[in-house]
Amino acid sequence: MRNIVFLTGTRADFGKLKPLMAILQDQDAFEPHIFVTGMHLQELYGYTLIEVQKSGFKNIHTFKNHTHETTMDLTLAKTIEGFSAYVNGLKPDLIVVHGDRVEALAGAIVGSLNNILVAHIEGGELSGTIDELIRHSVSKLSHIHFVANDAAKKRLLQMGELPDSIFTIGSPDVDIMFSNNLPDLKVVKSYYNIPFDDYALAMYHPVTTEIEHIKDYAAHFVDALIESGKNYVVIYPNNDLGSHHILDAYKSLQNKTKFRVFPSLRFEYFLRLLKHAEFIIGNSSAGIREAPYYGIPTINIGTRQQNRVSSIDLINTNYNIDSIIEAIKKVKAVQTINEQQFGEGNSAQAFLESLNLPELWAINHQKQFRDLS
Repeated sequence: MRNIVFLTGTRADFGKLKPLMAILQDQDAFEPHIFVTGMHLQELYGYTLIEVQKSGFKNIHTFKNHTHETTMDLTLAKTIEGFSAYVNGLKPDLIVVHGDRVEALAGAIVGSLNNILVAHIEGGELSGTIDELIRHSVSKLSHIHFVANDAAKKRLLQMGELPDSIFTIGSPDVDIMFSNNLPDLKVVKSYYNIPFDDYALAMYHPVTTEIEHIKDYAAHFVDALIESGKNYVVIYPNNDLGSHHILDAYKSLQNKTKFRVFPSLRFEYFLRLLKHAEFIIGNSSAGIREAPYYGIPTINIGTRQQNRVSSIDLINTNYNIDSIIEAIKKVKAVQTINEQQFGEGNSAQAFLESLNLPELWAINHQKQFRDLS
């Protein structure tokens, strides 16, 4: 039996990894383990470790990786220290990391330096800001790549990765999006006490390379939402540098009847709300990836997603209050289509089939670079 460790640091990457972990639960050939750290263990962001535990997974290990300074470099260093101790005790056969967070970078560093195979989920994609640097760094530290589409595969090939190390499986969260396990909308609204018939979702994250402007940009975002007069379900940002400015701006939404503000939402509950929203606004990747699958328009603010896949459902705008309000006014006229750029909802099965290939486990631990011909 092969031990496989999944590293999760946020509500978002847990949602992506969940189908992959679930399909391994009852496999005789594999024993999944979950290393839970990051935002999951922070009370401010909803202590989402509880959601991991409620999912019924076995072999859950927790590690608190945040320092009082909460700078990303120190978080990276502490995560490396904690994950290294865990890995050297377990001796896993494979480490699975996702995306572009510092926790994923820590996992890839620990695996590569300890001669353990590392698999990266959703590498080869474009984002922006510091996320871009982290994602590509994780890819170069990883031996195996489970990508969402052919465009991502092509970028990894440009980066010198070997074709035999890349497996196109789609985006795992699409498995959940179209599963039969999403809760009813009435159940979701009752659980979170959301009184609105019509609403939009608002998710705004800090852009670390614009740290000197985040306070003003967050204030503009909140002011535009208020001035629009619409109902909003607002979800806290991630905990990157500058997030406290956004949380400070959200304080002005307290006791406003048109707003419900949450540190976090259960992933399946979030998807149900997204599916029935008027639109999603902010700079979350959910507006780029998940929303088009449901045909939901996205108002994308600023530079955080500037290099991501664009779609007909997307309205790009700057940080100016008037520009944001104008985008909200236009959103009803947006033509929505159901786009499938990140797979068809069978990622978990494709992941399992890849793990059952003998050649995957024969991939050289010593990374090779392949020049483009």
